[in-house]
Amino acid sequence: MTRETTPFHAGELEAQRRAGVAPSGRFIRDYMPEQHREFFAELPFIVLATGDAQGRPWVTLLEGAPGFIDTPDSRTLSVAAAPGREDPLATALEEGAEVGLLGIELATRRRNRLNGMVREAQGRLVVAVQQSFGNCPQYIRERAWHRVEPAPAPAATASSRLNADQRARISAADTFFIGSVSGAAAPDSAHNSGREQRTKRGYDASHRGGEPGFVQVTGAGTLRFPDYPGNNFFNTLGNLIQNPRVGLLFVDFETGGLLQISGRARIEWQPEQGEDPSAQRWVEVSIEQVVERPEALALRWQRETPALRLEVLEKRRESDLVTSFLLASADGGALPPFRAGQHLPLELSVPGQPGRVRRSYSLSGSPGDETYRISVKREAHGIASRFLHDRVAAGDCLTAHAPAGDFVLPAGQGPLVLISAGVGITPMLAMLYAAMAEGARGAARDIWFVHATRNGDAHAFRAEVEAAIRASAHSDAHRIERRVFYSATRANDTLGQDYDAEGRLTAADLLALEAGEDAHYLLCGPAGFLADLSAGLEAHGVAADRIAFETFGPAG
Repeated sequence: MTRETTPFHAGELEAQRRAGVAPSGRFIRDYMPEQHREFFAELPFIVLATGDAQGRPWVTLLEGAPGFIDTPDSRTLSVAAAPGREDPLATALEEGAEVGLLGIELATRRRNRLNGMVREAQGRLVVAVQQSFGNCPQYIRERAWHRVEPAPAPAATASSRLNADQRARISAADTFFIGSVSGAAAPDSAHNSGREQRTKRGYDASHRGGEPGFVQVTGAGTLRFPDYPGNNFFNTLGNLIQNPRVGLLFVDFETGGLLQISGRARIEWQPEQGEDPSAQRWVEVSIEQVVERPEALALRWQRETPALRLEVLEKRRESDLVTSFLLASADGGALPPFRAGQHLPLELSVPGQPGRVRRSYSLSGSPGDETYRISVKREAHGIASRFLHDRVAAGDCLTAHAPAGDFVLPAGQGPLVLISAGVGITPMLAMLYAAMAEGARGAARDIWFVHATRNGDAHAFRAEVEAAIRASAHSDAHRIERRVFYSATRANDTLGQDYDAEGRLTAADLLALEAGEDAHYLLCGPAGFLADLSAGLEAHGVAADRIAFETFGPAG
């Protein structure tokens, strides 16, 4: 992708350059995939970022009854809600205003981001989609929501600095939302209308999470927070390079209160030694305005406490970097069931870390087993993966939440093309076993198991997949075919035995399988891998609703 066609603006490209990454922009679309449209329609709230008449970014929440968010088509999102009368954005949503939207489901840790322009704001907020993309679930704290009867809220208060109670709440927060804007900072001038300035800039809304205390309130009243590994798009930091103005939103999840902050940010590109080792950078915000709106929402949230205590029954090496952990209930009880493709959220007590380290790993075993299996790739700088590989042994216990996630085996009997790269093979194994079990019950479907990796050293689960294929050869219930691609073969890797093709997997390779128009393509791997394959499939006529994917990031 050339600079001329990249969806990233100059600030994002500069942030990527400083971080030494070059993510694929093909993962960013100018429309909402079907799975995103379904996701938005189920949400009880949406996060919105835009600017006021002076060009100051603010972030707010819009809430409504189920279905208050609608997507009439893939390029239009409509919201039956508006900012409250005392919201800093109460009069900001005019036709032509740029907005950033974030759909996030705290209970399942799903999130999708959308940037666009307000088409109309009379009765409903209608947004024309300009960019749409998903995010991985890192650092999202699980919370279940419920509604209370709406009641008159106490009056909002505004100030230029935080009071003691606000400082304490921020210091205890594990979640906040951030709004940023690209383009040059707008002048604080009464001679230029806010609408004229807003239409020249793009807004972004994003989520930040960490252990309580990850946002620091300094003695001078400024805020500092870490920038953890993410999708490498650098939407927020790229905006801040171009325009230091920023909006923050802290939600009081127990009372529905909103604490909205507008200020200016400075990026610390080289963290000081001894600070949070997971932080790759830090951001410092000088506060300019604070608006507190107690009980602004009818929504309430409750933290979901870990429900599972799991004993490690076995630890098994699968490749040079991937190790599996076989888990059972520590009290001997039955484990909650899971659907093929879902992940297991863990909470790890890692020595030297200030709080619990939370990570999610796809379940790689059969949903029909009485145990769970997760398979973890060791990351060179990964706090969680190194702990699991180096410190956790058979007999140890881990704390977890119930399995979650909506990247699951599709219903029906259409052919399945299960596509993975690297450790993305893990949910595909669970899907393979689930599909085989369906076939044994008479719901047969053809399966192509397609995997891309470096070579035999990195090829996890080779013998296991081959055993499944051999078993299918003796059954009339289903057919399984394997296609393995090695991108950097070793001298002792044998074509036709260890792998089927040399080079990188492409959409043309998938189309050559001739799986048929009713086939489902399920992909798991790095963002660039998913973006290239899904875009290539769609370009050759595969319907978007026949393509589903799950990405993962380098959190470790």
